[in-house]
Amino acid sequence: MLVHLLKSKIHRATVTAASVDYEGSLTIAADLLEASGMRPYERILCSNMANGERWETYIIKASWGSNSIELNGAVAHLGKPGDLITIMSYTLVDESEADEWHPKIIVLGAGNVIIDRRGK
Repeated sequence: MLVHLLKSKIHRATVTAASVDYEGSLTIAADLLEASGMRPYERILCSNMANGERWETYIIKASWGSNSIELNGAVAHLGKPGDLITIMSYTLVDESEADEWHPKIIVLGAGNVIIDRRGK
């Protein structure tokens, strides 16, 4: 049997921009994607620590070192620059491996700089 487990998490990401006129998605800096194990077009679940909103979307890659976390399209109504959000992706893991599974987690500080890394 397969179980759905947390694969990657970017915790305490600061929203840097919000554009209602964009087609939708969440833009994330390439270096943050690499560090978290996430990839462009991956399905993600996001939660806004400022207002409790949660939404599902997909990732668009921003340039390396840009520190970008941008709300695009309709989700731009769910947050604003300066809000702290958590970005999560999930994977299917065989039940026999689930007890030893550890997600890849990065925690961000001011300016969306990585201050902690955990997991694989």
